[in-house]
Amino acid sequence: MLSVFIINSLIVAIVVMVHYEFLYRIVLYMPRLNIKHSYTIVFGVFGAMIAHVIEIWIFAIAYYLMNLAEGWGKLTGNFNGSLMDCAYFSFTVFSTVGFGDIEPIGNLRYLTGIESLTGLVLITWTASFLYFEMQKHWSTL
Repeated sequence: MLSVFIINSLIVAIVVMVHYEFLYRIVLYMPRLNIKHSYTIVFGVFGAMIAHVIEIWIFAIAYYLMNLAEGWGKLTGNFNGSLMDCAYFSFTVFSTVGFGDIEPIGNLRYLTGIESLTGLVLITWTASFLYFEMQKHWSTL
């Protein structure tokens, strides 16, 4: 059980650091853009979306590897074991949509739960970040 906690914590730490680095870089590059203020927000939105996609793929790779390994559990249901199915599952879990056509069994359930919580926190962080940036740039118009 300790190994499950450590591995899941490591995955979350990597994802959070990716998110932080993307938002930090967006803040650095936004003032350097020689475009209208409204387009800088679009740059921020696309940057944040790319960050979320990378984070989702990090979780997807973890699901893929854990599904192949012994002792971590399995993904069942409408699942053929491919990396693309793991990515689809990760997208539904991260966004908390959870269609339910793929189900985790065993220790993979813990990663699924923590991914939902992480996705909720990171999406909220992005929304707050973009709101702050809109306020900062739109108040100068």
